[in-house]
Parts: sequence; C-alpha cells; structure tokens
Amino acid sequence: MPGNHSVLEALDAPAHIGCVTLMAHDLGKMATFHQKVLGLTISTSSTHEVNLGTADDTVLMRLIHAPAQRAPDAHAPGLFHTAFLLPTRRDLANWLAHAQMLGVQIEGASNHLVSEAIYLSDPEGNGIEVYVDAKRTEWPRERNMIKMATLPLDGASLMAEQDKDVTGWQFPADGRIGHIHLKVGDLAIAEAFYIEKLGLTVMARYPGASFMGWGGYHHHVAINVWHSRNAPKRAVGTTGLAEFEIVMDAGIVLPHGLTTSGEDPSGNRFSISGV
Repeated sequence: MPGNHSVLEALDAPAHIGCVTLMAHDLGKMATFHQKVLGLTISTSSTHEVNLGTADDTVLMRLIHAPAQRAPDAHAPGLFHTAFLLPTRRDLANWLAHAQMLGVQIEGASNHLVSEAIYLSDPEGNGIEVYVDAKRTEWPRERNMIKMATLPLDGASLMAEQDKDVTGWQFPADGRIGHIHLKVGDLAIAEAFYIEKLGLTVMARYPGASFMGWGGYHHHVAINVWHSRNAPKRAVGTTGLAEFEIVMDAGIVLPHGLTTSGEDPSGNRFSISGV
C-alpha cells in the first residue's frame, strides 16, 4: 500500500527537485494560501519575496512579487503542477482531512500505481499535486519501463488512516517537492533536451506526455503537450513559473555547454545547485 514507510523515494537519486520559484501577482494572498492550505512555514519574507518550506527551514517554494505581470496564456508552456511529496500515507490522509476542514476545492484524486495523488490549484491558477509514493519495490514494470495509470483513488481506504485530530496540520519536516510537471510546445524536442542535457531517463509515457527521472525514480520531471502542443516559447513577463531548482549530488560533472542555470526549448527555466 502506498506510503507506509518513511523513505522519500524521490531523494534516493543522484539529483532531485529542490525549490520552485513562482512570480506572484498578489504576494500576500499566495503566501497565505501556501501557509494555510499546504502547511508550509515562512522562513524569510519581505515586500518583494517570501520563502516557504518545512519547519526546519528547507525552502520548497519561493514567491516573488510581480504585480505588473500578466497571467500566462492557458495554452502556453509553463507550469502544469508542483508536486509536494509527503513521507507516509497517513500524512496524505491527514492533509486531505485538513484541506476538507478548510473547504479547499479538490480538483482530482488518482491512484497512479506508483503513487496516490490529490490535485488542486493555488489562487493564481498554478497547479498543485500532493502525493505519497508506493515503495519502489512495488512499482509495476512493463517492457523495461515503469507502468503508471490514472485510476480512481480509494478515498475510504485513505481516510481510514487519518488521525482523529488534524488541527494545526503542518507540512512534515521531511516532506519535499517530489517532482515538477511542465507544459511544453514539442514533446520530442523537450524530451531529448532533458535526456541529453540533464541526464534524465524516460521512465514512463502517456499519450502526449513523458515522465523522466534520475536514479530509477518514476519521475522527477514530467512534460506534456495536452494544452500547449506547438505553442511558441514561453513569454517573458508573466506570472507563474519563474524557475525550478535541480539539486545534484556533489561531484556530478555537468554536460558540456551546460552551466548552473538555463531553460528548456519551451522557455521553462531551471537552476542547478549542489555541483
């Protein structure tokens, strides 16, 4: 059963996703949402920037005030969702109970065979996934790849694991961002970039989507063209994704021509730390 363990599978890899930075039109509203709904803790804040994360000051989300920027076109490349990974299935059950107490609008809930996930959006339309992994040994395999699916979540089984009192729920200290899911204009071109430039391996494919990971994880980076097929490069000066951080183990040699920051062919920016 997913998540009945304490190891975050996403971190058992030579690289993983660190902090995600968003440009926010309404900084205060966005910061309050991430505190209240996701239980993140503010580590530093100013009138221009708010950093949020775990209670031990691991920053997972950086919000930058951008009141003059416009919202991105729905069909443009950019963020599909940021995926917050919880350590255990009980954590997911407790978070869901917490969200229901707040009246949060849940947009979807799925069993992906490798994980159980719940979906929602922040006040500015940025997608969010809150999920828990199955043990790596339980991930189904098919033709040398990981088999994933989108099946209904067993809500009754999940909620049977919740604690009696979830008042004051906080994001767990050992929770992390497990993966980032991006919208791109051309799936094949973007996939080749992430494989060749960032060393990811394709772990699974859906029609119109590719799921790639480091170290055998089911996916640290997903890309899709479901709403953005053939879209031009991401426009500058919009809210939403500013960049995502890739944390690499010390000593990894970057491919030739790649520095500690860059962007994919659709204009989704990233930074690299730890090398």
